Amino acid sequence: MRVLSEQASIVHHFIAELRDKSIQQDSWRFRQNLSRLGEVMGYEISRELAYQTTRVETVLGSAQVSALRQQPVLVTVLRAGLPFFEGFQRMFDHAPSGFIGAYRSHPAGDSSFTIDLNYQAAPALEDQDVILVDPMLATGKSLVAAIQALQGHGKPRHWHLAVAIAAPEGVQYLKENIDAPYTLWIGALDSHLNEKSYIVPGLGDAGDLAYGHKQ
Repeated sequence: MRVLSEQASIVHHFIAELRDKSIQQDSWRFRQNLSRLGEVMGYEISRELAYQTTRVETVLGSAQVSALRQQPVLVTVLRAGLPFFEGFQRMFDHAPSGFIGAYRSHPAGDSSFTIDLNYQAAPALEDQDVILVDPMLATGKSLVAAIQALQGHGKPRHWHLAVAIAAPEGVQYLKENIDAPYTLWIGALDSHLNEKSYIVPGLGDAGDLAYGHKQ
């Protein structure tokens, strides 16, 4: 597990603005901060990927350089993950992409819920490095459900699970329910979940803050 906010960096500034309820009134700025955090996290993940030596021709000669051996596959959980995902896309601009539709369903009409997956589209994942992007890791059930759904597209070499804000309960749930090689990347690790399974102090509903309240 890698927590970016454990060290001083611009990550603290992005997360502070994402949390600030007065700044959150500007949905464009919220999306931009989430996207910028995705860029930084994408860079950090890039340090764990495989590279190969090659040569490129400049106007004055030839230079030996390192290049990604293979682009990772980027997958995001809709809709909240889209701005975060766009930051990763700017870092891995040739990466194939996949999408998962996941949401909390409340069939009992109370605070209990199940995770419903209503959409998925992904390229082949066999022997790939996959970066699965979701801004909030609360209970962990959405990420686990997404991984299970994506297994039908092949067995990845390694999962990189990228989240902006996480709760300890979600981290523990991943440990108990993911039987595959993975690294969890977190912007900030928060205190706990409340009785409605929302992250405290968290930042609220990332999807609503980015795109407006849903009915």
